Amino acid sequence: MKIALLGYGKMGKVIERIALERGHEIVLRKGSADSFEGLLNADVAIDFSVPNAAVGHISECLNSNVPIVSGTTGWLHDYDKMVDLCNEKNGAFIYGSNFSLGVNLFFELNDYLSKMMAKFKEYTISMEEIHHTQKLDAPSGTAISLAKDIIKNAEYSNWTIGQEHNENELFIDAKRIENVPGTHSVFYTSKVDTIEIKHTAHNRDGFALGSVIAAEWILGKNGVFTMKDVLELGKTI
Repeated sequence: MKIALLGYGKMGKVIERIALERGHEIVLRKGSADSFEGLLNADVAIDFSVPNAAVGHISECLNSNVPIVSGTTGWLHDYDKMVDLCNEKNGAFIYGSNFSLGVNLFFELNDYLSKMMAKFKEYTISMEEIHHTQKLDAPSGTAISLAKDIIKNAEYSNWTIGQEHNENELFIDAKRIENVPGTHSVFYTSKVDTIEIKHTAHNRDGFALGSVIAAEWILGKNGVFTMKDVLELGKTI
């Protein structure tokens, strides 16, 4: 499989290593100032760039009939536009706030637990996410995905990172600490106890491997997909 890497920072280099280990070829390594030359030679593109570049990367791929897997967060105000473009071009597109297998299992656990806890009004829900200091968006895309499932199942109207918040707002404590790949925790707190679920990433390899697996999976397909489709999650719960 021939891969175009859109974004060639730390994550891009880890993706490159894992893709080569799995027998694939890199035909484009695009940094912030590089052109798209070589994109048309790619079977699939993987985008781990920055928020203000993601829409341009995804659009270029869909307009060029190149399937695109994007793990860049912080641009989702334009997500519906990319879905419309994908459908218009009969393309193939996967966006994931996190491509780690463990995190996607954690998504399922979070969704299930929030449904189960919905009737126990004595518990207040809050979240914490910790990432490295180079991460540009806060809260993380992963935290937002977790929050959306909680809001869907519980009596919260929206999420917030503000310390001063209303009781109907789900508080996310977003912290930035040097050399932390990603830690996400969800707390259910009452006067007598706390229930906590937590996912801790030890390095970037899990994110990179998941994105390569998604790129392998999307070949030959048309439509808009998620990692639930790739990993066939949510079918047995």
